[in-house]
Amino acid sequence: MARRRYQGGTLRKRGKRNPYWELQWREDYIKPDGTIGRRIVSWKIGAIAKLTRREARKLADEKLRSLNQGEYAPKSTITLQDFVDLYFVPNFFPTLKLSTQKRYRRTLTNHLIPAFGKARLADIGTLEIQRFVLAKMESGLSWECADHYRNLLSKIFETAKMWGYNSGPNPAAGVELPEKTPVREKRILQLDEIPRLMSVLHEPVRMMVWLALLTGLRIGEILGLAWKDVDLAAGQIRVTRGYYRGMMGTPKTKCSRRSVPLPHALKQALLALRQKTENAEELVFHTSKGTPYNDSNLLHRDLKPAGRKLGMPWLNWHTLRRTHATLFQVAGGSLRDAQAQLGHSKMSTTLEIYTLPIPEQQRATVEKLSVLMASDGRKGQNSGSLDQKPEELPLASQRIQ
Repeated sequence: MARRRYQGGTLRKRGKRNPYWELQWREDYIKPDGTIGRRIVSWKIGAIAKLTRREARKLADEKLRSLNQGEYAPKSTITLQDFVDLYFVPNFFPTLKLSTQKRYRRTLTNHLIPAFGKARLADIGTLEIQRFVLAKMESGLSWECADHYRNLLSKIFETAKMWGYNSGPNPAAGVELPEKTPVREKRILQLDEIPRLMSVLHEPVRMMVWLALLTGLRIGEILGLAWKDVDLAAGQIRVTRGYYRGMMGTPKTKCSRRSVPLPHALKQALLALRQKTENAEELVFHTSKGTPYNDSNLLHRDLKPAGRKLGMPWLNWHTLRRTHATLFQVAGGSLRDAQAQLGHSKMSTTLEIYTLPIPEQQRATVEKLSVLMASDGRKGQNSGSLDQKPEELPLASQRIQ
């Protein structure tokens, strides 16, 4: 960066018909190639008829104060589209998964570039981005879409600052979204619904659904599963890759690379299927051509019709994973075990998104609690122990009746 100098600027008169005071000074800026340049900047102070030279000089000194105190940071002249095309895509995209690259490209092409592409990075403010995301939501797009646009813009500005193409604050960091409201109710399969569903499905979708329910694997992880990843002797599956929208790649996150146990019933079913091939590289589930299935085709051709037939139009691949997460803990698994089983990076994701309360389980628990409270009360206020089990005491609801 160029050496900072104290500047008083040049105060001069401009205009003949309506003369005004103008201030000129030199300012550092960031060129499109990332180097520092120096240019002359001018600012119209006000009409000469309303300001004396002394008053204009005072306003000029106030304007230059941040520059002379070293608080000014040089601004970039590069536009958002130029930064994205010349630097962000070539140098940042290769670090992303292919599926993420495709999603980012669609977002940039269809939304961000049309809205902000011609604007300089230094000229895009928080208010412009705030209005943009709110307008997208008003047009019918979901909260998740608006959040994705905000996060991608934030990443662009963070990267531009890290690489020296923007020196100002990140305008996307201050953008707020309305309270998130669920678009649809989250559902899981009840225990009596699972055998009904299995009875109307056909192979290989039936086995895929069974695998998802008992292991919690994502559908992309199931479609990318090869026999070399299925250790029938040890009774476990190693998740090492996933198939998504025509691309075979690594699992979704680092924590998604994991091993999950196989229950005995599932192990026996896979053992029978394994006897049909001797190639360990072969996919467990594949088309007649040996290629992976398309999850969207399986959903709309098999899973959705089965759900509608059974009165469960909300059924999808994600329902199976959410069902596993919920029943896993009902069966006695801890939250930490559920997180590892599902391959989540954060425990909060397992708890807040994938685990749903079961009314029957809640009722059974509060009834047990009422028995404990009733027992402690009958033994007197001085007992103070919840460890002692009551012997055949009526439930609180029964005593009230």
